[in-house]
Amino acid sequence: MSADRAPLRRALERGEEEGGPIEFKTRLTRDTHLADGRMESLAAQLRHRVLSGDGEATYVVGVDDDGAIAGISPEAFSESMDVLSLLAEEADAHIEDVETWGIQGDAGEGLVGVATLREGAMLEQDEDDEHVVVGTAGHVDHGKSTLVGTLVTGERDDGQGGTRSFLDVQPHEVERGLSADLSYAVYGFEDDEGAVRMDNPDRKSDRARVVQEADRLVSFVDTVGHEPWLRTTIRGIVGQKLDYGLLAVAADDGPTKTTREHLGILLATELPTMVAITKVDAVSDERVEAVEDEVEAMLREVGETPLPVARHGVDAAIEEIGQTVPILRTSAVSGAGLDELDTLFEALPKRESDADAPFRMYVDRSYSVTGVGAVASGTVNAGTVEAGDELLLGPMADGSFREVEVRSIEMHYHRVDQASAGQIVGIALKGVEESEIERGMALLPRDADPEPVREFEAEVVVLNHPTKIGEGYEPVVHLETLSEAAIFSPEGGRLLPGDNGRTTIRFKFRPYLIEEGQRFVFREGQSKGVGTVRSIDPN
Repeated sequence: MSADRAPLRRALERGEEEGGPIEFKTRLTRDTHLADGRMESLAAQLRHRVLSGDGEATYVVGVDDDGAIAGISPEAFSESMDVLSLLAEEADAHIEDVETWGIQGDAGEGLVGVATLREGAMLEQDEDDEHVVVGTAGHVDHGKSTLVGTLVTGERDDGQGGTRSFLDVQPHEVERGLSADLSYAVYGFEDDEGAVRMDNPDRKSDRARVVQEADRLVSFVDTVGHEPWLRTTIRGIVGQKLDYGLLAVAADDGPTKTTREHLGILLATELPTMVAITKVDAVSDERVEAVEDEVEAMLREVGETPLPVARHGVDAAIEEIGQTVPILRTSAVSGAGLDELDTLFEALPKRESDADAPFRMYVDRSYSVTGVGAVASGTVNAGTVEAGDELLLGPMADGSFREVEVRSIEMHYHRVDQASAGQIVGIALKGVEESEIERGMALLPRDADPEPVREFEAEVVVLNHPTKIGEGYEPVVHLETLSEAAIFSPEGGRLLPGDNGRTTIRFKFRPYLIEEGQRFVFREGQSKGVGTVRSIDPN
């Protein structure tokens, strides 16, 4: 809910006039305003308002015809926005932004809002459009967020991590200079025009502009470098449909224990990975060479082939990523290596998509938007989804699934008409309260007939454990976006460090939607491992 009423005040002062771009509505209802004949008339009126405003119109909802603030209930406002969206679509326009304010009236708390409409349909996503998703990892203060902030803006850092502020999502993160949750950023490339970057990432409309203008998008899921939040890093790597991993190693510090853990998670999930040696401006050339040697040794220790871009060139990195791990020398301050990263991200192929499979998305976050309602966000795992689709959400704690409807879809603050596999989106849902949505739930087509799973068989590899894993071992399992305590029952009674074996795994508290072939990470204290779901038992 916006605190600044300036947009509302300006609209009311200008007033509703014949031939103008401003329209006052108390409320809009499906029964009245979408009835035969009425819808066509209102769509024509909306089209006229948009053309009168040179492609932009303003609808003030919750006010009388004379501009007096009346206020309507949140439910009535939400329905009004649904109706307005349908009218806009009929008039070849779309709702770009909605601001709302709470008012206290005779009937209690109400809402009044200003909707900005623009000419043209919502952004259409061509199925052939490439949207590459990159997950970043690395030790705290190794400069990964700063590097991403510099890439998406084109602005050089001030040497104090200034550009990383574009990714922080919590006030305490800004104060401490540490990330405590996943952050997201985007930039892109326009055919024959080069990079499309953000002028001001703090402005939602700027992110939306990048989505609209770019022919190829690169989204970053920036994970957490601080050891206490390792589970959030795992969630960012395992729970998103990533195409590539980017591991940051600071030239002034070199690989650390956390660096090796993050690398292990990236490689365990079979993610093509590149390493950026950051802060090369802050050390001597000899130190950069020494750290690069350390990174090469670290990669060879885990059976990977390093490919230093300084020696072999960026074209070789593009050609061989996946079979090798490219290593780039970078600086957000001097700009070293940024052109090579741009070249990589513009050319790297999108990994094989599940766009033709039935729709599926695991919920990573949920939040509530006034006038819109509950929103579930995450990365589309498979298929496509459109506004108006009827879906299932779940499983709930009792194993049931809730019927919901897609109100609208946003990608990096830009309204889109559909989303497909690999895209990071927020989906506004009708039929559920935000408090009922939990991380780890899935969205599926209404006819999916899903079976919640409490217990399954898996093949696991123990990466690290002080003794042995036996019957009753209880780690946290990270699969897609879910993080849940589970009980292991290893085949043969035990698993030792380095072992590859089978085990039954039972979620301790509730069922989830899982499928054969899904990869997961498990951890408990210092012990960690990876696994693959081999068979499921719905009972």
